[in-house]
Amino acid sequence: MASLRDPEGISGSYEKLPGNSEALLRSGLSLRHMRMIAALDDHGRVSAAAQVMNISQPAASRMIAEMEAVLDVKLCERLPRGVTLTPYGQALARRARSILLEMREADREISELKSGKGGSVFLGAVTAPAIELAVPAIREIRRIYPRIEITMQVETSNVLARELIASRHDFIIARIPDDLNPRLFESRVIGVEKACLIVRRGHPLASGKAVKLEDTAAYDWVFQSGGSPLRQAMESNFLNRNIPLPDRILNTSSLLLTLVMVAQSDAIAPVSIQVAKFIQGPDGLAGAIDVVQTEFDIEVRPYSLITIKNRVLSPAAKMLHDFILREVG
Repeated sequence: MASLRDPEGISGSYEKLPGNSEALLRSGLSLRHMRMIAALDDHGRVSAAAQVMNISQPAASRMIAEMEAVLDVKLCERLPRGVTLTPYGQALARRARSILLEMREADREISELKSGKGGSVFLGAVTAPAIELAVPAIREIRRIYPRIEITMQVETSNVLARELIASRHDFIIARIPDDLNPRLFESRVIGVEKACLIVRRGHPLASGKAVKLEDTAAYDWVFQSGGSPLRQAMESNFLNRNIPLPDRILNTSSLLLTLVMVAQSDAIAPVSIQVAKFIQGPDGLAGAIDVVQTEFDIEVRPYSLITIKNRVLSPAAKMLHDFILREVG
């Protein structure tokens, strides 16, 4: 029996797991075990994990017991509602996702070889490069290789980076969050984001004259979460000018909710210039939304094309990744 007990405590549990996919599978674990621990991590309930695996709940409980017996550690703790993974379980779930990703990639590569240039790509992007880079690249790739299936998530960098680590994306266009180890990633800066303020058509600030920052403080604001680069850039503008921060704020990462709130109230929202251009274009919401002319600039941290270090991209994913790189020069 493989023993993972840590005499110095559980802080090193990640390192105590077998060091690669082969070692984990040699220890007696199977791919079904890998799917089970990943499902537990995703859903936090044995019943939900059993449903994902298409087995009964007692069978799922037996699989968990099998994994704990093989590894000689406790992988999850029972709660009044559901379960939570122990540090050992969390470490195993991370490695399980890598194994499952590699198996998925192998299946994708074989399918692509059989069918020509097919396959699928999973990517994430923050809003500005999603509009400016990802959408045009996807459109062009789909024109050349129509059988490629592409799934894109538009979210904040904090969410996307963790989804990338969890093997749910091939690559992302975002920023590495400050609380994550940058050595986990391969990244290349590919763009600088600038932002502007939007309001409803007929808003008092939409007169066409340049607005001072202090003129905006009395209105409601719609912001992304506190850690987002756009939120930080906007708040820095207030702090650097010794202007009190707005105190009536709706926090949301949803662009749709942001636009609805702005269109139906006197709220102000900072958005990327790429978003504003789309809104004001013929296919956008030019009849409902205006861009405020301001005496100040809103500059956001650059964004990067990011992959996990040493993780090999599938042919389809590498094609889209490299196409975006070529487009940005």
